[in-house]
Amino acid sequence: MRRLYLAAGLISTGLGAIGAFLPLLPTVPFLLLAAFCFARSNPEWERKILDHPVWGPQVIAWRERRAISRRAKVVAVVTLLIGVGFTWATLGHPWVWISVTVTVVVGSWISTRAE
Repeated sequence: MRRLYLAAGLISTGLGAIGAFLPLLPTVPFLLLAAFCFARSNPEWERKILDHPVWGPQVIAWRERRAISRRAKVVAVVTLLIGVGFTWATLGHPWVWISVTVTVVVGSWISTRAE
């Protein structure tokens, strides 16, 4: 079981690293999953995520208070809106309504989290 957690942690870390450079792929949710998996397979790597100067505080804030910083909320909602615009420009009607629905649901959830 430990190997499965380790593999999932490594995959999640890789996806989180990719997400740091691609605007539509989130970083912190993958790092949350990686920290969860590493806590069960390699606590030293979990500590590295928690001690990271950029991502660590966000992971810790979520773990302790289920909180998302205001800046992260704004970035997330703006990214969702850009996705709606992209969907409208490339796929148009009726597909844009799927994107709008996701944006309303996910954006509302993100906006209501503690800061």
